[in-house]
Amino acid sequence: MPERPAWMEKPRTLTQAGKAVALVLTVALVVIPFWIVIATSFAPDQQVVDNGGWAMWPNEWTFKAYDSILSGGVITRALLVSAAVTVFGTLTSLVCTVMLAYALARPGVVGGKPVMLLILFTFLFPPGMIPSFLVVDSLGLRNSYWALVLPVLISAFNLVVVRGFFQGIPEELYEAARLDGAGDLRTLVTIVLPLSKSVIAVVGLFYAVGYWNDFFRGVLYLDDASMWPLQTVMRQYVTQGQNLTSDAAAAGLAVQAPQTMRMAIVVLATAPILCVYPFVQRYFAKGVLTGAVKS
Repeated sequence: MPERPAWMEKPRTLTQAGKAVALVLTVALVVIPFWIVIATSFAPDQQVVDNGGWAMWPNEWTFKAYDSILSGGVITRALLVSAAVTVFGTLTSLVCTVMLAYALARPGVVGGKPVMLLILFTFLFPPGMIPSFLVVDSLGLRNSYWALVLPVLISAFNLVVVRGFFQGIPEELYEAARLDGAGDLRTLVTIVLPLSKSVIAVVGLFYAVGYWNDFFRGVLYLDDASMWPLQTVMRQYVTQGQNLTSDAAAAGLAVQAPQTMRMAIVVLATAPILCVYPFVQRYFAKGVLTGAVKS
C-alpha cells in the first residue's frame, strides 16, 4: 500500500508545540503593547511618572485623562470632525462605487470598456501629491471638508471588487427582473443589493478605515487647525508634542502632554474601528475573494 502524502500525516507533538509557542508569542507581541496603551491611559499620573511613562496595570483606574481631552477642546472638536467625515464619506463612497460598479458590470453599456480602462490606469498609476494638490486648489476645495472626501471618493480597488461581485450574480436574475418590468435602478435596489451585503460590508469597512485613519489630507488641504480631524491632531499632538490651538490650553492640555493623555488620544483614535471590525469580519472571505476571482 503506497504511503500517504506528507500533508496528510498527523503533525508530530514537537511540531504542534512549536506552533503553539509561535502563536502565543505572536499574540503577546500584539496584545501587550495595546494593553499598555489602555492601562497607561487609565493610570494615575504619578504612577506613570514613577514607571518612566507607562503602566502595565493601574493602581487606581481613573478617567482623568479622558475627562481632560473630552472637555470641549481641540480633541473633542477633532473627534466630531473625524466622525462626521467618516460617516458622510463612507456613505457617499459606497453609493458612488455601487452605482458605477453596477453600470460597468452590465454588458452593452456605452463607453463601459474605455471607462474601465481609465479606472484601471488610475489604479496602476495613482496621481502624485503635487498634481492632487493643484487639482484640489484649482477647484476651490482647500480649507473645506470636501477636500477630505472628493479626492478619494471612489477607490479603484473597491470598484473592481464590487464590479466582479456583481458580475458573479446569475444572469437569470437580471432577465427575470426585466421580464417583470423592473428598470436598472429597481433591479439594483431590490435584487442586486440584497445579494451583495457581504461585499458592501467589506468595502464599506475599507472606506471607513481609510477616512478615519487619514491624517495627511488634513495637513495638506486644511490650513485652519480647528478644522483638522482626529488623526491629524493626534500626529501633531502625540508624536510631536505640539499645542495646536488656544483651545487646547483652555482645556488644560499642556504643550508637553502627560503620557496618560497621549495614550487616551491613541485609544480614542483606535477604538471605533476595533468596535466595528468584529461585525464585518465574517464577510471578508466571501465579499473580497468572490469579487477578486470574478474580476
